[in-house]
Amino acid sequence: MNSRKKRFAAILLAGITFICTSGITHVQVKADPVQEENVEEKIQQMSLAEKIAQLFFITPETLAGNAVSAGDTTRGAYEAYPVGGIILMSANIESYDQVKNLIAGYQQMSQETGGVPIFVGVDEEGGIVSRIAKSGIMETPVYDSMQAIGQTGDSLKAYETGCQIGSYLSELGFNVDFAPVADVLTNPQNTVIGSRSFGSDPSIDGAMVASEVKGLHTKGMLSTLKHFPGHGDTYEDSHEGKSYVYKTREELENCEWIPFKKGIEAGSDFVMMGHISCPGITGDDTPASLSYTICTEILRDQLGFQGLVITDAMNMGAVANEYASGDAAVRAVQAGADMILMPADFSAAYAGVRNAVQNGTITEERINESVRRILAVKNKINTAE
Repeated sequence: MNSRKKRFAAILLAGITFICTSGITHVQVKADPVQEENVEEKIQQMSLAEKIAQLFFITPETLAGNAVSAGDTTRGAYEAYPVGGIILMSANIESYDQVKNLIAGYQQMSQETGGVPIFVGVDEEGGIVSRIAKSGIMETPVYDSMQAIGQTGDSLKAYETGCQIGSYLSELGFNVDFAPVADVLTNPQNTVIGSRSFGSDPSIDGAMVASEVKGLHTKGMLSTLKHFPGHGDTYEDSHEGKSYVYKTREELENCEWIPFKKGIEAGSDFVMMGHISCPGITGDDTPASLSYTICTEILRDQLGFQGLVITDAMNMGAVANEYASGDAAVRAVQAGADMILMPADFSAAYAGVRNAVQNGTITEERINESVRRILAVKNKINTAE
């Protein structure tokens, strides 16, 4: 690693020295001018290819064909495509040592090749969606559901849940949890969210969401509010195909967006965009994840979110059945997404964004905007063992 890369890596690692014991400084807080200067310096050093790669959050096997380890083949693939993050799914989780070694391998590669730490994320909501707890690779607390916690009305329990989940994820080396679910369960026939939600009262849900965010942060874990603009009123499952919310903008603001606002105020690092069509806002069936109106005009401008906007998995039916991977990735970036999660075809998605920049459909400064936010958040994570 050359001296500039070493310098930038050292700055990133020094951003938060005691992350696992002292918590993290959230992205809504004004960045240190020295760190901002070095982020800009790093952006200038990065090639367009490297910057585009930072926009992607994919599974290990998508990158290198190896789902459970990070060897020479993975290193070669990572050097070619230094992606911003990897997400571990059930296929990537075999044992305690295997997960720790896999994550450590990726972090070592990220430091040795480019000096930019890699996000390592997992869906660990507690309850039915708990990749680590349900894998049996380590002893973890058992949660019936987030709905059960919401029914207690005690937000301290949500804080304790965040602390506990954050603690065992940090032990393994994760730095991103794709939680908490901020959806308000307003449709009792909704099965895709169901007990994953804290409940049907937006005020209670908001208090729970904010408390869990703070609990995760206490253990150095980056948090993700999902699935904006709210998946709790849908009948359809966006994993399978199009999913609709027919409420007006005012109705959503007075209900579904309350927990997201509270989570943003608590300093959540990511907001995940759902693949939910909101014709009452957009006038058509464009998924929220691909909508400039929802991603930028509402989430960024109206709700004031300054952190990282990430799509829900792009291999889900609501997107993959309707758009080619390259087209979907370009639309997501144009809408305002900073990171693209699990495209159905990573190579096509990457090429789509690259070609869009080269032909002027997307400006390089638009890519820089997202990379700037990504590096700002990565300034807060400590990848040292």
